[in-house]
Amino acid sequence: MPASTQRNYPFSAIVGQEDMKLALSLISVQPAIGGVLIYGERGTAKTTAVRALPALLGGETRVIELPLNASEDRVVGTLQLGTLMKSGEREFVPGLMAEANGHILYVDEINLLEDSIVDLLLDAAATGVCRVEREGMSLRYPAKFVLIGTMNPEEGTLRPQLLDRFGLSVKVSGSLNKEERLTLIRRHTAFENDPEAFVREWQEQENLLAQRIQKAAKLYADVFVPDDIIEFATGLCVEFEVDGYRGDITMMRTARAAAALEGRTEVTEEDVLLAARFVLPHRLKKLPFEDMGMTDKMLEKAATALHKEPEPEQVAVAGPVALVVEADEPADDGGADVAKKG
Repeated sequence: MPASTQRNYPFSAIVGQEDMKLALSLISVQPAIGGVLIYGERGTAKTTAVRALPALLGGETRVIELPLNASEDRVVGTLQLGTLMKSGEREFVPGLMAEANGHILYVDEINLLEDSIVDLLLDAAATGVCRVEREGMSLRYPAKFVLIGTMNPEEGTLRPQLLDRFGLSVKVSGSLNKEERLTLIRRHTAFENDPEAFVREWQEQENLLAQRIQKAAKLYADVFVPDDIIEFATGLCVEFEVDGYRGDITMMRTARAAAALEGRTEVTEEDVLLAARFVLPHRLKKLPFEDMGMTDKMLEKAATALHKEPEPEQVAVAGPVALVVEADEPADDGGADVAKKG
């Protein structure tokens, strides 16, 4: 995107928030991961990062924003009443779902959406199709989009059905580091004073990141996952008692995207552990968003448990026990059944 036409704050210039930037980069490499939920306090560059993402993706990718007050007709589409009244013909006007097809659908404060709109999102996210029933008219159109939601958990939680539809989740918070805060203020001041000059200053970094993401997206199909790595990823899901199989599948996609971002064609345990930081927290069995972050210590403990050699079973014996060995062929001592006293 030419610097002269871009007015969004550059993705590369965002200070800190490395996990958020990485999660957004991963779904840019492989949209099938299933979108990202970004949660945390206000003023932590959530919306800024989402709006800056298309500049890295090339093509005509756009961010379609779904406002909280959007009606069902605005989301899925409606009949054009003027045409119906004049000609008697029914003309359907598609909604935001159609506009978002092939793009990014962004919902700020997604936890405050009305249940009816959430149901529409759930259906489209699961099928890639939007179904509309209006005045005896039934139709469907493609609605394949990357869903990105942002929210502040203090203002309410998400329904479990919608929460599980997000491939990744990431927690953001403001930095208490004085130097980081100073850098942030200086960059934002420079951007406000002269947006075009600021974008030009960061264009090289933006181009490098865009090339890295686009190269990884092409490499993704060639990334191989060894059997022991698949077992390791599945083992993590079992250790954390993740229901269903969506977590396992998403972990594999995310680990492959992580490897591709590093220019590698084989997934490692480190890729899986990185993926787990984003895939598992919102799938843990606890109250929604109750300390939803997953610590490195938790992952390290689970990984250690998976690598432990199983201990041999110990059988407590109260007294003499007869051990019977059955064989199809006679044993060396000529007996088909051998009884030994313990």
